[in-house]
Amino acid sequence: MPNFNRHQIRQAAFQVLFALNANDTLELADAYQAVLTMDQFDAEEVEEVAVPDYLAFLVTGVTEHQVELDAALTPYLKKGWQLSRLAKPDLIILRLGLFEMQNSTEAPDKVALNEALELAKQFTDDQAKGFINGVLSKFVKHS
Repeated sequence: MPNFNRHQIRQAAFQVLFALNANDTLELADAYQAVLTMDQFDAEEVEEVAVPDYLAFLVTGVTEHQVELDAALTPYLKKGWQLSRLAKPDLIILRLGLFEMQNSTEAPDKVALNEALELAKQFTDDQAKGFINGVLSKFVKHS
């Protein structure tokens, strides 16, 4: 079984959430395996991979708390904008980052913010990265 670091788990969480968002008939278990076994795409037989606990925590948390996350994010949009206007990758990164900031005892807010920005760097553009930084930085608890 491959060992995933936290960054890889966050990438996988983004990819699973994106896949679920794009295909509402996709089963969660299938989405997990599609993402976690990507490195086996040329194998004759794909070995199922155990879903890391932190990955399940992030994906389940974002999906189960989507309404609350969206309600918390909405006030930080430009006047007259709605979440539905955001590009899907940006919205998923915002939800994922905010959920981790609010619910993870393992990642300090600044780490969750930086990880969200790393995802933005990988899956969106510089303008979106700046927007995500602006929104999520409002939620950082200063200690």
